[in-house]
Amino acid sequence: MAPPQGQMRPGRQLAVLGFIFVVLYLLVFFSGASGSLKDRLEPRLGLDLIGGTRVTLEATNSVDGKPPTAENLEEARQIIESRVNAFGVAEAEVVTEGNRNIVISLPGENRDLTDVGSAAELRFRKVLKAADGSGTAAVPPPAATPAPSGSAVPTPSGSAVPTPSGSGAPKATSSPSGGQGGMAPASPSATPTPSASASASPTAAAPTASASTEPVPASIEQQRKAVEQKVGAASWQAANGLQAPADLAADPSLADKLKPFGTLTPQEVAVLPAQMQFNVPTIGCAQLDKRPPASISDPKQQVVSCEDGASKYLLDQAKVLGTDVDDADAVLDQTNAWVVSLDFTGNGQGKWTALTREAFNNEGQACDATALGQDGKCRVAVVLDNEIVSSPEIQGVLTGNSQITGNFNQKDASTLAGQLRYGALPVTFEQQEAQNVTATLGASHLRAGLLAAGIGMLLVIIYAFFYYRLLGSVIFLSLILSALLVFGALVVLGRQIGFTLTLAGIAGMIVSLGVAADSFVIYFERLKDEIREGRSPRSAVPRAWIRARRTIISANAITLLSAVVLYVVSVGTVKGFAFALGLATVLDLVVVFLFRHPIMTMFARTRAFLSPRVSGLGRALPARNQPTQPRNPRAKEA
Repeated sequence: MAPPQGQMRPGRQLAVLGFIFVVLYLLVFFSGASGSLKDRLEPRLGLDLIGGTRVTLEATNSVDGKPPTAENLEEARQIIESRVNAFGVAEAEVVTEGNRNIVISLPGENRDLTDVGSAAELRFRKVLKAADGSGTAAVPPPAATPAPSGSAVPTPSGSAVPTPSGSGAPKATSSPSGGQGGMAPASPSATPTPSASASASPTAAAPTASASTEPVPASIEQQRKAVEQKVGAASWQAANGLQAPADLAADPSLADKLKPFGTLTPQEVAVLPAQMQFNVPTIGCAQLDKRPPASISDPKQQVVSCEDGASKYLLDQAKVLGTDVDDADAVLDQTNAWVVSLDFTGNGQGKWTALTREAFNNEGQACDATALGQDGKCRVAVVLDNEIVSSPEIQGVLTGNSQITGNFNQKDASTLAGQLRYGALPVTFEQQEAQNVTATLGASHLRAGLLAAGIGMLLVIIYAFFYYRLLGSVIFLSLILSALLVFGALVVLGRQIGFTLTLAGIAGMIVSLGVAADSFVIYFERLKDEIREGRSPRSAVPRAWIRARRTIISANAITLLSAVVLYVVSVGTVKGFAFALGLATVLDLVVVFLFRHPIMTMFARTRAFLSPRVSGLGRALPARNQPTQPRNPRAKEA
């Protein structure tokens, strides 16, 4: 027989609550979980509870050595904080220290924070010339016979090709990995072998550390003079007179003159003119790849950079910059490989189209034969900081967006996309210190916090049983269910969005106990009022729920709104407090609607609920059963 119209079915609400529990704890045990049962039930704890990783980044300036301005340092701190927070709600601490340093603290030991401090300056540069970058052709052996060698050919990797998705390419790529929209990978067969590299000797001097112990001068001019003195006037004059990569096989005496350049440090190589870095064969990628940050950041200068550590390229001025990129995302392409998709701004799209037109037509024959791709078209290098990510051949004028592809996994692609999305740092940094921070003090704080939470819950339960008796069991079960929901949510959110529980979060959950206790008081006192007005306990339960529901929702909504506002405007641990408070409040509402009211409806149908001593309605029920006493019209005498 169907229940009367308007009568609730508590079994349905309890079934929904049971379904939520099943789904939640299936996620706890099987979604992204591994290891023992203890490991599966362990939430992510914060830096103040389990310790973590602390990294110190020092601002550097390869030009004048001056510290950055306070505005640039603060802007860099905000960008780094955005990059770190992209890992999830991890309550990372990113603070400035002095006038040069930024200190990053993140929960969990041995965290890799290398990429968050990289400048992430993106440049699109046309490849003008290519040469061998091994740097080992210092002294050709006496009996050496120049012979073409495939290993000496600059071989841009076809697997690291950005594949713009723009349409309108006049020619499709002939390589499966060549990408879409008119870009194809460079082919080794299309790149002539520099004759100088064919006579490399296995016994040649490799780049070594500089023997100079004097500090590097501040200005570029002074640094170049110091390098000139180190290599000698004859070597400097020989290098300065080169108009193309030196052919050491044709002039063995030149090899002796250029040999000192192989002993320069990356810092000393960085101050040399771009033409000298490219033309001197003893300057190799081992030195170029380790140059200080921002060594080739000037978009108005030609620069030299390496790809795959074997080929060095002379690159044109940067016609398209990272600031021309509107958005970047890590996505899977049609071959199921991770790539970084780039959306250009309106102005940036015009620059990108102009650059691809210039490269496709090889305007002014700017690209040397050594730099052309397999179809005789210019290549465009995607340069991130000091490194070439890839250098595809342009096979058409591209009018759409682009993709940067390479040997990316999901983490690498997401990191690069985040760096480009949040912008380049206005200051370059070098990592000075990385250490693990123990949580000896935090462990005691965790015990104290859990003890405080336990004592608070115990006091609420004792009061509930003392004052409400049978109704106190409803409070007890509701708090237990809320605690289980919150715990499961903490574990799942820790895996999915990186939420980290800290002392501030524990404090937020303790505060939520008060919010939950308020909803109990509102409901039960409203129930007593209905009984005092003459209704039976069974009929008073739905009536009291309808009237108390509005107040409960309003009170929780105000708490939730406060938590949201606090989360938006706060930083650091305060944000964790707000998140935990809001989470506990939402889950308390779930318990109110799906457990507290249905279980009260079921209790109202029992005989024990009608007993004043058992139900906790002792004062309300006698008042209802007693006849109304007539009021004494006479005033009470003193």
